[in-house]
Amino acid sequence: MHIAHLVHRSAQRFPEQPLWLSLDHAISYREGAERLNKLANSLLELGKQGDRVAILSTNRFEGYEAYLSAMNAGMAAVPLNPKSHPTDHAFVINDSGARFVVYSPEYADVLHSIKEQLDGVTHWIAIDGGGDGILAYEALVQRGDDALPDIIIEPDSLAWLFYTSGTTGKPKGAMETHRNLLTMVQQFRQTLLSDTGESDVMLHLAPIAHGTASVGLAHLSVGAAQAFPLTASFDAEKVFEVVERLKVTSSFLAPTMVQMLLQSQTNRFYDLSSLKNVIYGGGPMYVEVLKHAISTFGPVFSQIYGQGEAPMTCAGLHKSEHRLDDPAALRRLGSAGREMPGVMVRIVDADGKAVATHVQGEIAVRSDLVMSGYWNQPDVTAETLRNGWLHTGDVGYLDEAGYLFITDRIKDMIISGGANIYPREIEEVLLQHPSVAETSVIGVPDDQWGESVKAIVVLRSGHSAGAEDLIAFCKERMASYKKPKSIEFIDELPKSAFGKVLKRELRSQYWDRTDRKV
Repeated sequence: MHIAHLVHRSAQRFPEQPLWLSLDHAISYREGAERLNKLANSLLELGKQGDRVAILSTNRFEGYEAYLSAMNAGMAAVPLNPKSHPTDHAFVINDSGARFVVYSPEYADVLHSIKEQLDGVTHWIAIDGGGDGILAYEALVQRGDDALPDIIIEPDSLAWLFYTSGTTGKPKGAMETHRNLLTMVQQFRQTLLSDTGESDVMLHLAPIAHGTASVGLAHLSVGAAQAFPLTASFDAEKVFEVVERLKVTSSFLAPTMVQMLLQSQTNRFYDLSSLKNVIYGGGPMYVEVLKHAISTFGPVFSQIYGQGEAPMTCAGLHKSEHRLDDPAALRRLGSAGREMPGVMVRIVDADGKAVATHVQGEIAVRSDLVMSGYWNQPDVTAETLRNGWLHTGDVGYLDEAGYLFITDRIKDMIISGGANIYPREIEEVLLQHPSVAETSVIGVPDDQWGESVKAIVVLRSGHSAGAEDLIAFCKERMASYKKPKSIEFIDELPKSAFGKVLKRELRSQYWDRTDRKV
C-alpha cells in the first residue's frame, strides 16, 4: 500500500466524481488517475525509483498532482515553501539530492537566480512552460503510459521529504514514509473526518507545501473533490464566494486565515451552509478568537496538533467538543485535544521520564505516524528519536482526562501566520549590523498572525540605529516574512549565571496576560 493508491482506489469506486475542481472546469478521478500514471511513467523514463522531486508551486492542482505522481513513481516529493528565500531553496534542493525540480511560472526567475548553485538537478519541469532545456509539464503528462508503473513501493519507502529547521536555522529533512502518511490518513478518517465521503469538496487555501496537502490525502481516500480556484493572495470575500459556488464542505486553515475571515464581515452576503469541517492548526489559536469563529460560522471547527516529524494527527479536538455552552468544554478550547487512535502522547522530564497530570514537560509521541529520521543527519535523529519516542521540542501538560495543553517551545520557534520562524536565523542577521551589540528574538502575541517577530536589541556604545533601519536591514538578507515586525531597544539583556539569555523573562511581559503561552 502506498499514498498514490488512494487515488487509484477512489478512481475505481467513483470514476466520474470530480478529483480536481475549479470554478469552470473539473477533472474526474478516472482522468486524474490516468494523469498520475502518465506523469509517473514519464518521470521513471527520465530517472529512477527513489529519486527526489523538488516542487515549488502556487496553489494549483498541478502542484499537488506532481506530489502524488512522484509518489506514484516510487520517488519522494520534496516541498519547497513559496515564502522561503532563494538561498533556502538552494540548500533544500542540494541537501535532498533532488534530480527533478517542478515549478509554476511564478517562480521561474527565483529558480533561475540559484541555478548555478545546484549540483544534482538534471531535469527542470515547468508548469505552463517549457523550451530551452526546460521540460513542459503537460507534455510529460500527455506522452506517458497510462498504465500503473511497473514497480513495487514498500510501506516504509520514503514518500515525502519535509524540511523543517531547528534552533540553528539549518533545515532538516524529516523523512515521512508511506506508512507515516497512511497512518495519518487513517487517523483523520477515524476521528475528525469520519463524516467525509465522495460528495465532499475540499477547498485548498493554505500553501500545498504545508498542511493542506496532508488533509487533502484523507479526502482523496474517499473520493472527495479537491478545489484549487484561488492561486493569488488570501482574500476573505473571494473565499466566501468560492464556498457558495462550489458548495465547499471542508478546508484546512491556519489560525491567521480564520482571523482574516472573521475580520472581513462579508460572510453574511454568502450561503456558507455547505461547510461542515474546517480543520485548523499550525499555530496558536486564541480562545476568544475561536469562540468568535464558532459563533460566526457554527460548530464546524476541529483542531489538530502535529509537526513535520509526525504529520498532523498526534492529537485532535473534534468539532463536537467546540462548544460554548459547557464550562469544561470552554476550558478545553485552549487545548490541542487528546491523542489520536494509534498514537501515544506523554509528558516527560529532562530524563525522559513521564511526569504527573498537570505537570509541564516536553511532549513526546510514539506512533507509526513518527518519521523514520532526518535525512542524512543520524546524530540529530538520535537526539530526537529516543527509545522509540519522538521528542517534539514542545512543552505542555496533560489534564486528568488526557487533553493536551501546549504552553511553550523548547526550541523557541515562532509560528506566525502558520509559518515556522526561527529566532537564531534572525539574530545572526541582526548581529551583522555594525550598530548591534546583542540581540534576542522572541514571538509576541499578535491578533492577526497568532505571533509576530519582535527583536530585543542592545546597541553598541556610541552607535545608533532606528527600528525601521534594522527591519530594512533584515528584509534585504532574508525572506520578508521572517523579518522583525517590531524592535525594542534595551540597555542589557537578562541572562543566567552561565550567560544564557533568559528568553522566558523577555517573553513573560507579553504573554502573561494571555490565556496561552504559545
